Amino acid sequence: MLFIGDSLTACGRDRTRPDDLGNGWVRLVAHALQNDGPVKVINRGIGGDRVRDLAERWHRDCLDLAPDVLTVQIGINDTWRRYDSDDPVTVGRFTADLREILDRARAGTGARLILAEPYLLPMGGVLASWREDLDPKIEVIRALAKEFDAALVGLDQAMSDAAARSGAATWTTDGIHTTAAGNALVASEWLAVQERLS
Repeated sequence: MLFIGDSLTACGRDRTRPDDLGNGWVRLVAHALQNDGPVKVINRGIGGDRVRDLAERWHRDCLDLAPDVLTVQIGINDTWRRYDSDDPVTVGRFTADLREILDRARAGTGARLILAEPYLLPMGGVLASWREDLDPKIEVIRALAKEFDAALVGLDQAMSDAAARSGAATWTTDGIHTTAAGNALVASEWLAVQERLS
């Protein structure tokens, strides 16, 4: 099982150690999966990545690994760079780049695809106005999940609901990056999807 994406997937992964799973939700998923027998889990999240960055490393970090199950969580930096670096990614570019890597994955691996939504909770420097950029990208992910018959992990709604119950700071450190509770929530949402696929 390969998990690939940005810092939301990496969660502190040591990139000098290929087997390191980071200290977040991917590690929690890996531990939970071992209850059903040995499963090889690989984390290839890299902080700061956008979809275009995944495309550049897709052969090495996805196709060469020949996963049976591929989880992609990407998109928050395609929004974030608009606001912190004045470097926006259009919905059209986002759609084309994501469709391209999913096409390559399907053709090159035959892996079962799982797409995990990005999310944001207004907190600190992360503003509710960013939703104008993120929401259309989440809609693209949902549409491509249907197009590619991929399972969808609906993290945006899950995080919003959790924040409504107990505040954003319970789940994220900055509106985006997960706390321990946030990692547990993401892992739980992913495992629920995986259970439905089994």
